[in-house]
Amino acid sequence: MPSIDPKAFILGCSAIGAGLAMIAGIGPGIGQGYAAGKAAEAVGRQPEAQGDIIRTMILGQAVAETTGIYGLVIAIILLFVRPLLKAF
Repeated sequence: MPSIDPKAFILGCSAIGAGLAMIAGIGPGIGQGYAAGKAAEAVGRQPEAQGDIIRTMILGQAVAETTGIYGLVIAIILLFVRPLLKAF
């Protein structure tokens, strides 16, 4: 029975983990689209409050985007820094 090279196994698992970490980008994308749509509706109902609505929307989208950025950072670390290979 052939054995698996430990380094190749770790690299494969790191690639799978990086792909799973990038799934974290789906949530912010959906949330930001929903927020932009609701902001457009709100501006349509109250055009005089456009500045406050846009400011609040951008702040909320910036907070939501941090989740996607964290996932991207983890994926980059797993693919290029390879912290799990330091044990070998």
